[in-house]
Amino acid sequence: MANESPDAPPRRRLRPTRRGRLVLLIGAVLVVAAAVLVPFLLLGPQEKKQEQPRLLVIPEGWRASQVYVAADKALRLAPGSTEKAVPGAELPLPAAAKGNPEGYLFPATYPVDDETTPESLLRYMVRTASKRFGADRVTAGAQRNGDSVYRTVTIASIVQAEADTASDMGKVARVIHNRLAQDMALQMDSTINYALKRSTLDTSTGDTKIDSPYNSYERKGLPPTPIGNPGEQAMRAAVGPPPGPWLYFVTVGPGDTRFTDSYDEQLTNVEEFNRNRRSAATD
Repeated sequence: MANESPDAPPRRRLRPTRRGRLVLLIGAVLVVAAAVLVPFLLLGPQEKKQEQPRLLVIPEGWRASQVYVAADKALRLAPGSTEKAVPGAELPLPAAAKGNPEGYLFPATYPVDDETTPESLLRYMVRTASKRFGADRVTAGAQRNGDSVYRTVTIASIVQAEADTASDMGKVARVIHNRLAQDMALQMDSTINYALKRSTLDTSTGDTKIDSPYNSYERKGLPPTPIGNPGEQAMRAAVGPPPGPWLYFVTVGPGDTRFTDSYDEQLTNVEEFNRNRRSAATD
């Protein structure tokens, strides 16, 4: 030191023993560990890292029953939980729906987490559908066709189920409107599939005789509810289908849907469809 006398004896430097060095090292590690742990211990629940939301994907055309199953899985609930929540969810549905959300569980991708309840999820889906389907252009289009928005959603659900491609949706919608205008039974296989809780291209004569309000072979007019949850493209087709005389259609092969107003031509097309189905089954 600068103030020490030149004659002063040199100071003895303290050298820790091996044991002393070990004690100091352990002490330093404990101090560092405490400095790291304390901030985590002081974090409140709101400051902890939030769980990444899970994504629930609802495709266009899914039935309510399919939506309920997917929601239960996404919310990590017991099977049947979402469906059981419907009566108490206070869903903002039109009066014509009579509490049945079929057609109004809007197809989209929904983020969910551990805070999401079946009731809140269902309400959000229905509010989204009501907003999209209740737009001025949809309401005006439904009124122009002499229909309510709810009936238009029902038509759109059939269009969604029947059209082989997006480009066919308008023509399928026109067939439905033309048949309703002429007081013809719709004769749509998709409505029978809904009644029988299945999806198939094969409809037997026996199927067309079932006793169900969804049997559009035996009963004229629209089914009592939508038969699935349509997307916006199907809704646009239902509201504003292109003009045309078509009364019949059948998809004879992938991407090949034939539309006609001739019953004889329809029979020819149906026979081609049946030949293709038999050939595919043989192969």
